[in-house]
Amino acid sequence: MNKFKYYFVLLLAGLAIVSCNKNDDDNVVVVPLRDYAEQYKADNDSIEKFLKTNYIVVDKTTFDVKIEKIPAGGTQVSIWDQKEYPLQTRPVYSHDVNYKVYYLSLNKGVGDRPCNFDAVKVAYVGTLLDNTQFDSSYGLAVDLDLNIYAARHAIDGWGEIIPQFNVGTKNPTADDGTISYDGYGAGVMFLPSGLGYYADAQVGIPSYSPVVFSFKLFALKRSDLEYSSSSQATVGDGVPSYLEDINGDGYLYDQRDTDRYPNLPKELIDDTDGDGIPDFMDFDDDGDGYTTRFEISKPSDQIGWGTLNGEPFNYGISLYYPYNPVPDNPDTPNIDETELWGIPSRPSGALTDPSKPESITNPRKYVPEDYTTPGRLRIHLDKKYPYQKN
Repeated sequence: MNKFKYYFVLLLAGLAIVSCNKNDDDNVVVVPLRDYAEQYKADNDSIEKFLKTNYIVVDKTTFDVKIEKIPAGGTQVSIWDQKEYPLQTRPVYSHDVNYKVYYLSLNKGVGDRPCNFDAVKVAYVGTLLDNTQFDSSYGLAVDLDLNIYAARHAIDGWGEIIPQFNVGTKNPTADDGTISYDGYGAGVMFLPSGLGYYADAQVGIPSYSPVVFSFKLFALKRSDLEYSSSSQATVGDGVPSYLEDINGDGYLYDQRDTDRYPNLPKELIDDTDGDGIPDFMDFDDDGDGYTTRFEISKPSDQIGWGTLNGEPFNYGISLYYPYNPVPDNPDTPNIDETELWGIPSRPSGALTDPSKPESITNPRKYVPEDYTTPGRLRIHLDKKYPYQKN
């Protein structure tokens, strides 16, 4: 997927890029990076003109797309005016610009929705506004990382539009090894250059070009992205990134990235303890001094088979509580991955010593409801648990 390899130009809004051209004195000509807001105005005008002068044909079985310019005197209905796939918009904040991104939903999809830091399996075609194709997966499913901080990642606009769709369902593998999907999400996104490649020209893509992608969303792989600067490795805190979306909007943003988000709106920030680190990048989500990984670790007697209320009970094979209960994976018939309980809330059962007040040395006992009650405040987000020392 060569068009997604390098995307380093968006480091500083005031960064200048160096042209390969030289003047008569053999001095390097420095070309300032264009203003993002001004460029967006031009891009949006171009995109809206494109939508009003081109029409779309969609294969209703495969969701393959053909977009062509309406010829002089043509009777085709423009993308802007057609009603079968109503034109939709999504507000996106980036580089201090409030973008309005146009897209079409050809098929919503039937499975889970990715968040903008998951990896996805997609097929796609990329074109310019003159309908020149610059890239394609040739109808094949390829892996794409929506994480904008990954070494090999998609352009920003993908992470903003793909989470509006759902994945499909995987069919049994054919005798020839072919893998196929049904019910997958499919759409078309029309991206201004500020959410595309901007000044970073690619093969077949001039600088500051708006781009169009038609796509099919087949599957996803969840991420867990807490980063350890000491080990220089992504190790995670045990809670998948999409479940650290506290405001529930389906998107995650790192407010520390002031190049992309110089004034990130508060409603877009997912930061439980307000320490300036979003939960999906924070090892201690609630700021109570205990890592999330520590707080969601199971006691040694709640791994595998044990007892509950005097009866045999299978607590599951994981060393950590999943966010929510997990069903058995049918693809691994020899292993039972069932986890009946999710991350618990603060224990609400009887005190260890009923004659004394609740404290770090006299905690309450967990009861099943602490693991199952909908909407509970899970312990890794509860600043008052584990108990604070007196």
